[in-house]
Amino acid sequence: MTQYDQPIIDITNYIYHPLDPSSPALSAARTALLDALGCTIQTVSSSAEARKLIGPVVNRTHVPDGFRLPGTGYRLDPVKGAFDMGVLIRYLDYNDALWGREWGHPSDNIGAILSVSDWLSRTAKDNKHTGPPLTIRTLLIAITKAYEIQGLHQLHNAFNAYGIDHVILVKLASAAVTAWLLGLSQTQAMATISHVWMDGHPSRVYRSGSNTIPRKGWAAGDACMRAVHLALLVRAGQVGAGGALSAVPYGFLERTFGARGFVMPQAFGDWAVRNVLFKVMPVEGHGIAAVEAALVQGSRMRERGLRVEEDIVRVEVRATAAADLIINKKGVLRNAADRDHCIQYVIAVALLKGHAPEVGDYADGSYWAQSAAMDSMRERIEVMADEGLTKDYLDLEKRSIGAGLTVYLRDGRVLDEVLVEYPIGHVKNPATGDAVREKFGRNMRVMFSDTEIARIIEAVQVDDLRISDFVDLFARDAPESRL
Repeated sequence: MTQYDQPIIDITNYIYHPLDPSSPALSAARTALLDALGCTIQTVSSSAEARKLIGPVVNRTHVPDGFRLPGTGYRLDPVKGAFDMGVLIRYLDYNDALWGREWGHPSDNIGAILSVSDWLSRTAKDNKHTGPPLTIRTLLIAITKAYEIQGLHQLHNAFNAYGIDHVILVKLASAAVTAWLLGLSQTQAMATISHVWMDGHPSRVYRSGSNTIPRKGWAAGDACMRAVHLALLVRAGQVGAGGALSAVPYGFLERTFGARGFVMPQAFGDWAVRNVLFKVMPVEGHGIAAVEAALVQGSRMRERGLRVEEDIVRVEVRATAAADLIINKKGVLRNAADRDHCIQYVIAVALLKGHAPEVGDYADGSYWAQSAAMDSMRERIEVMADEGLTKDYLDLEKRSIGAGLTVYLRDGRVLDEVLVEYPIGHVKNPATGDAVREKFGRNMRVMFSDTEIARIIEAVQVDDLRISDFVDLFARDAPESRL
């Protein structure tokens, strides 16, 4: 019998051990699910680029009892469904986030989880499903476990230091949970996880500097798709490699992290889903606090009769080392993906517009993308990594994601720093719950009535509701843009 590496065994034991999540965890998982679905609807309704990526590979292909992609009339196989759902959740950079020495978005996993569980729910009678009950409660447990696997790996393991994109952890978490949902044995689940570590791993290049491109919006969908495919290959009889991590010289740890392996700060439980940052604006997570601070400074200026464009000579931004590394950008911004990953751009929009950035503000044809005032303001914004903010960012007790803005005026006056440590969306900000609920309603209303939204909110509370019945509430059978 194959002896698997201990990290593979640990994940499998966690996945297959019954989990009774705490009430706060279940509540957070419901919120995470609705938030991801709201992002899905916002994306499919507003992004022509994303709509070009979704739907069957061969146009007009219809999969009987396939996954019903929310906001569309598509019925897809679970592999393409996982890709499409992952794209729609992630494309606008509006879904939840979690940070540590690695950064990522645990709700990316819902792309795989919802596609597979809905497909299984629709085909269970014919296929004699042997996995867990295909109910809302199972869906919430699957979400909780995927968040935990990705989240705990992120805390102390910097995949970015090796040039590897964080979606490797989406593939890992989604593959493990998919194996469980499919009803695979624990040995098969370990085989599936071993294939994750044997895969080629995506480079962070598409999120970095002048190479930032829209691929960062579909990278999570790609990871979801691959996770589901690997689990299905194992279900079809493929075996795993026990030393996928530790083998010398080609195991993942030997070639990447070194034999010391991963640093895991605590046992798997339900921590991650209770500690994500929910985004209430479509801004890269490390820039949200800076945007909030900029809005306060802009308000101060208007109260004093000052004009942002004419009266600011310099803006100093203290931020975390992660913000400095990921989104501190000078020079030409080439596309929407480049702009929404530029802290100077989002701060400038907030100052000049007087409101937080919106999805349309990043588009090539938007006012701000073509504005000379934007270019001028960006040049006046200086970002520096702050040791104290970085320390608090990594502190598991404090877990802040702070930024401070100081504004220097043409007449020599200085507007004292505005420091935001826990922006709205952070679990420690008391305004987060109401803001996330408002965001869900706002996103959903582009396609659904208030009555339909109320029915969805009621349905997600029904633990024994079949997953397919829940997903049906999001279907739209209007003609698709690709047809």
